[in-house]
Amino acid sequence: MARKTKTVLITGASSGIGAATAVLASKSGYDVGIQYNSDLKGAQLVAQMCEQEGAITHMFQGDVSVEADVERIFEEFDAAFPQMDALVNNAGIVDKPQRVEEMSYERLRRMVDVNLIGAMMVAQQGVLRMSKAFGGDGGVIVNTSSAAARLGSAGQYVDYAATKAGIDIFTKGLSDEVAADGVRVVAIRPGLIETAIHAKGGLPDRCDDLADTVPMKRSGEAEECAHAILFLMGEGASYITGTTLDISGGR
Repeated sequence: MARKTKTVLITGASSGIGAATAVLASKSGYDVGIQYNSDLKGAQLVAQMCEQEGAITHMFQGDVSVEADVERIFEEFDAAFPQMDALVNNAGIVDKPQRVEEMSYERLRRMVDVNLIGAMMVAQQGVLRMSKAFGGDGGVIVNTSSAAARLGSAGQYVDYAATKAGIDIFTKGLSDEVAADGVRVVAIRPGLIETAIHAKGGLPDRCDDLADTVPMKRSGEAEECAHAILFLMGEGASYITGTTLDISGGR
């Protein structure tokens, strides 16, 4: 069976949902671009797993909150792959639990720069490559939001929740701009998912502690998010754009 030649760039792909999506995409016939910022070993491990599935894989280092880095990442992608068919806009950060009155300006600035402005700059570059208005063949952008955008994360991560709410409305607005140019824009809204982001946010046991608050009485796995992303990237979702899919066990 001939291998598919579609390519996807996944930001924040050295761990968690991004890593799971990279591996599943490679199993599904995609060649994969892996963007990471600081976790080189994680990115190398993901690249190795993708290559074991037969994918042509390249890694791209950069900080999505830095305009020059974003431009360079996409230029390196252009040099490595013949085209871009899909973009998984997944890079993001969280910080330690705090109330809003305790949050420093530096924390707030970094959160917005990475999670919202960074995601918008990444999507911008994706549009420039996939939109038929700019010579592309069309494609899909899948943004990573969060159930925090609905829940608010009071007393913990209101800043993070606010940036993810921004991703929700950005997804709708951008989708309306580029739908006629062959680019679909959708998002996933993960809930309580077993990834390293909870430890990075100072709550390594968060999934265990909150599992009973989920109607399904369990946390989710990164692979469950990856399957949803691959569906949204595929032909089965060809008439889906401008929407956000909850992956939250009903929470």
